[in-house]
Amino acid sequence: MKIKLIAILLMATGCASNEPTSIQSPSVISNTMSIIASASEAAPNGVLGEYQLNIKAAGTQRGVVFLNTELDYRDQRCVTVTLSPSISAQLASKYGQSPQAFFINKSIMVKGQAKRQKIDFYSKGKRTDKYYYQTHILVKDLSQIEVIVDKAYTQTT
Repeated sequence: MKIKLIAILLMATGCASNEPTSIQSPSVISNTMSIIASASEAAPNGVLGEYQLNIKAAGTQRGVVFLNTELDYRDQRCVTVTLSPSISAQLASKYGQSPQAFFINKSIMVKGQAKRQKIDFYSKGKRTDKYYYQTHILVKDLSQIEVIVDKAYTQTT
């Protein structure tokens, strides 16, 4: 009996996949805490879906643009949309200004994989043993992102 149980457990865990998990319902997810919780539960995999996000802040590092749902990108409630330099250039051409300026105070629809990312802390140029997690959605194609409402929300803080 014990051998059968062990065999069943091994078979069940052997079927695990590193593919992104799909969201069960076809609906759009707009609650950032739900997005973060889903990505955390699926880690190290991501969760495919359609996400409606209100962009409050943006930043750039090494040519990569980050669109954030919170003013502080380290806020645990923040979901970050990551734009590669080539996508940023295409968006700048499309909208006539940088994505960092254009997307602020807009509600967007993003299709893609929400994935938990480990962010290390550095001190004096060296990585420390401290870290935190962010939830990112990587945009690889212009068809993944669209503005649905300009100034779509009011801040209630």
